Amino acid sequence: MDGNGRWAKARGLPRLAGHRAGTENLRRTLKACVRHGIKILTIYAFSTENWGRPAEEVRGLMTILEQVIERELKELHEQGVQIRHIGRSDNVSPRLLKKIQKAVELTKHNDTLILNVAFNYGGRQEIIDAVRRIMREGIDPAKVDDALLSQYLYTAGQPDPDLIIRTSGEMRVSNFLIWQGAYAELYVTPTYWPDFNEDELQKALDHYAARERRFGLTAEQTKTLAEQAK
Repeated sequence: MDGNGRWAKARGLPRLAGHRAGTENLRRTLKACVRHGIKILTIYAFSTENWGRPAEEVRGLMTILEQVIERELKELHEQGVQIRHIGRSDNVSPRLLKKIQKAVELTKHNDTLILNVAFNYGGRQEIIDAVRRIMREGIDPAKVDDALLSQYLYTAGQPDPDLIIRTSGEMRVSNFLIWQGAYAELYVTPTYWPDFNEDELQKALDHYAARERRFGLTAEQTKTLAEQAK
């Protein structure tokens, strides 16, 4: 969800005003995803690298997140949204961590849409954490493969993403789902996140629908497998 700061700057507003506008847009995007039948949505809310931003901005972002949880949790729960936190808990204040855990616990049985909130998240850090858990459990290295490592990621039990959308025109994944997104389709739009509406979402879905996903195979092999699956 990139471009909040530049959205604010273009309007002569402080960066935090852009972040607040971004949280307002999240509500609209969630509703649009539900209407489109999307079952799993992962949002990149705050990276492990974002702690390096100016202290005032980081404090403001933490405050905004607390306010979003307090303001939106009841409605999200009523709409059947299941909230999951993917990321580390270190450096997060006990008060905020308690609110995150409350949101996860309250909504854990909902099934309209799974909302993965990547907060204090980094793709490399996620893989490191997975490897450390595997080592602690003493698993035979010969048994470590793609499927096993996936079971130790924050997203264990979920399918890999089909589509990754990057707003604001930046052409990089920025340490986001770098294991899970190995074969995800990428869609980059110059639109800043606060302006990313349902029409923009539809454009992304249309682009995705028009693509041929081959997962390293040839077009002929993909066609044959699709015919065999019918």
